[in-house]
Amino acid sequence: MKMPCEIVVRDILPTARSEIAKELVTVHGLTQTKVAKMFGVTSAAVSQYMKGLRGGNSLLDSSSYKGYFCDLIIRAADNIAKGRDVTEELCFICSETKRCGILDEIYKNQGELTPLAECVECPRDNLVIEVSD
Repeated sequence: MKMPCEIVVRDILPTARSEIAKELVTVHGLTQTKVAKMFGVTSAAVSQYMKGLRGGNSLLDSSSYKGYFCDLIIRAADNIAKGRDVTEELCFICSETKRCGILDEIYKNQGELTPLAECVECPRDNLVIEVSD
């Protein structure tokens, strides 16, 4: 039995970071160096995100939730560009993937036969994050 956090760490967060980085650079005009500092990674890591060499997940790309996930990425990048904390946005994406069913779908599509373990309440789930229009 896998824990939801295992799937988040392996499949969701690397993809979210990669896609948010691309959005921040291409849409919001931030430099790769600025994004690297915001994310706490090297400029080389952001360069790899931009080239598609790091991050990404084929199960997420083929998910029926892909459009919703893309909406989460756009929202997160917009909020980060406005000064919102990267960690808060990534935690929101984590919570949303649990809530909406993305994690369950990825888990099943990996061929797992045992049920996905129940997730304990994340202390970050109690964050109040304003969603801008």
